[in-house]
Amino acid sequence: MPAFFVATVSVKDADKFQDYAQKSGTTFAAHGGELVLRGKAEAALAGALAHQAVGIVRFPDLGALQAWFQSEAYQALIPLRDAAADMTIIIYSAPV
Repeated sequence: MPAFFVATVSVKDADKFQDYAQKSGTTFAAHGGELVLRGKAEAALAGALAHQAVGIVRFPDLGALQAWFQSEAYQALIPLRDAAADMTIIIYSAPV
């Protein structure tokens, strides 16, 4: 069953965030990950808009997603991520 992560983002440093986005994007493929959406939040249809941007990445399954997150390549990017943005990353699973 495919697994997704949804990252909600409030950028603190635009240059660092662009660097993080480029570098993190290169880590997905090794685990079968594919960027589904990266975009700017435009407006809230219901509730409060608490972030500036969102990223959604699909993996073949939960194991692949967790392997990506725990990978040495991604773990090395966490200090850059934390300097670049306040980010919440949530895992979702979905039927095929």
